[in-house]
Amino acid sequence: MSLERFLNQAVSSWMSAEGPDSDIVLSSRIRLARNIRNFKFPTVFTSEEASEVIQAVDQSVQSLSNSELGKLELLVMDELQPLQKRVLVEKHLISPFLAEHSTLGACLLSENEEASIMVNEEDHIRIQCLYPGLQITEALKLANQIDDAIEQNLDYAFDEEIGYLTSCPTNVGTGMRASVMMHLPGLILTHQLNRIIPAINHLGLVVRGIYGEGSEALGNIFQISNQVTLGKSEDDIVEDLKSVVSQLISEERSAREALAKTSNIQLEDRVFRSYGVLANSRIIETKEAASCLSDVRLGIDMGYIKNISKNILNELMILTQPGFLQQYAGGPLRPNERDIRRASLIRERLNLEN
Repeated sequence: MSLERFLNQAVSSWMSAEGPDSDIVLSSRIRLARNIRNFKFPTVFTSEEASEVIQAVDQSVQSLSNSELGKLELLVMDELQPLQKRVLVEKHLISPFLAEHSTLGACLLSENEEASIMVNEEDHIRIQCLYPGLQITEALKLANQIDDAIEQNLDYAFDEEIGYLTSCPTNVGTGMRASVMMHLPGLILTHQLNRIIPAINHLGLVVRGIYGEGSEALGNIFQISNQVTLGKSEDDIVEDLKSVVSQLISEERSAREALAKTSNIQLEDRVFRSYGVLANSRIIETKEAASCLSDVRLGIDMGYIKNISKNILNELMILTQPGFLQQYAGGPLRPNERDIRRASLIRERLNLEN
């Protein structure tokens, strides 16, 4: 797959496919942090060492036997334009940190975009696997397969008592971050999420925005992930996360049912007002577009809207981000120009679906 296809194809295969509980769970992700023994951490190493790490990781994964992944494409960060890196962030294929801070970094992407191996981010290696819906166990299985393939060729920095050694102390141990991206408009509209978050934190999990740590929860989309990596096995972390996510799914469905019983006409009105905004606006900002797309997706899930698929909303969630808008425009746009182009794109896509 060429760089252009990664950049121009808005929806990855994992986003367009249906997964378990996909009305609420958009995706499941596993990220494994690893470092190579006898190399300095990326925070202090030289450009020569960075190049050696990129070459070593690239060579170690090319023998990976997985027909679904296909060939892994190497993208070197300092060879990409800022806009290109921003698009990869908006597609959740690389982290904001790799895009913004790692001039010595790279990324290996699978053809189906389910697997992404970031090189020289905070750690030498960050293996990321994404699946649609609630499939965190399946994501872990693929991540372990990639991890084993790399470890056959490279010697990891590992301590028998502590576990995997990482640049940030919060990742020491398993080096694993397991996260689930959820659409929770029901819990927002019923003002329940703020009550639930402290209980989630108490269980060693954290609630973050759409792009992880430090990001906003655009369109009522949240990431639920583990905070603890030391003292628990990978399987235990995944099972704890699945348990909490299953409870959140139940709470979200109950909230939607309550809204349908007590505020049905008001909720239906909200959904169709948001649809009207999307279908008719000539100027629309990122936050308003995300909020309206969230309402329309809720309307589809609850049966108010029947002639639009959820997949087109997944596509629009990505296409309407600033990086993608400018990628399609062929260059930088001023904020007002982006808002005009965003509104035009949404109208076109909704008309096409109809």
